[in-house]
Amino acid sequence: MTQPAPHIPVLLDEVIAALAPRPGMTIVDATFGAGGYTTALLEAGASVHAFDRDPDAIAAGQALVARFDGRLALHPARFSAMRAELAAIGVTQVDAVVMDIGVSSMQLDQGERGFAFMHDGPLDMRMSQDGESAADFLNTADEEAIANVLYHYGEERQSRRVARAIVAARPLTTTGELARVVRRALGHKPHDKKDPATRTFQAVRIHVNDELGELEAGLAAAEALLTEGGVLAVVSFHSLEDRITKQFLRSASGAGRSVSRHLPGEIPGPLPTFTAVSKAIRPSEAEIARNPRARSSTLRHATRTGAPPRSLAA
Repeated sequence: MTQPAPHIPVLLDEVIAALAPRPGMTIVDATFGAGGYTTALLEAGASVHAFDRDPDAIAAGQALVARFDGRLALHPARFSAMRAELAAIGVTQVDAVVMDIGVSSMQLDQGERGFAFMHDGPLDMRMSQDGESAADFLNTADEEAIANVLYHYGEERQSRRVARAIVAARPLTTTGELARVVRRALGHKPHDKKDPATRTFQAVRIHVNDELGELEAGLAAAEALLTEGGVLAVVSFHSLEDRITKQFLRSASGAGRSVSRHLPGEIPGPLPTFTAVSKAIRPSEAEIARNPRARSSTLRHATRTGAPPRSLAA
């Protein structure tokens, strides 16, 4: 098994400053991973409900459960289901929710999980380790479906060319095979700053794990769970995730909403459910120097109002 690199939580100081954890608070860490945020929250005295669909993360987190006896509960579930999971144990409101979206450092560094092409491994990419794998999708989907995934989730401008190459090379079984196919299709020079296979790997991973659908459902679940004055903090790593988060908070805060004064009887829209929406917060040069993976990260946070949630999430 490939040994993962030490995990360094991204924008940790900024996340903790936004959440302001203290004894008596109940906080959801929607993406437990290696427990970086959870550990800092527990050390500040808060109680944490941590979610992760990866059984490896849940297993590794048991040591942290023992260390903070009684204040950490691990939930082996998708964070989109946080509201239903917590309701089942009598928790209907929480004081804060933090979400660190996307693949974790541990998953990337474990070649046998098949998330990246730095290590050759099985073409898997499943966070939950069940369901359709990347190989299943790429070896059975038609060319148009593959091209659409690459275009929409990887923003690959030559998605049709790559999809044709993938179909022609089937069956694909390893990350190395997929990377080589994409590089041949797009052209790859050793001095290129970015490997041309990066966008394809991102797109397939997002599709296999329904990451954007999970984010949308998770944001709605957080809105339903947060108490008045509670804080939502979301760390994202690429433009698709950040765009969804930005648009969600913009809509939830009522930004850009206009109501005509010339239409008597017009029904006003829902009251804002979030306020104090932050601007995009990005890592300092010092953090990037310590942790190059932080370079693409963005934090947005906002405070819950007392208005009813706009929709009930699962």
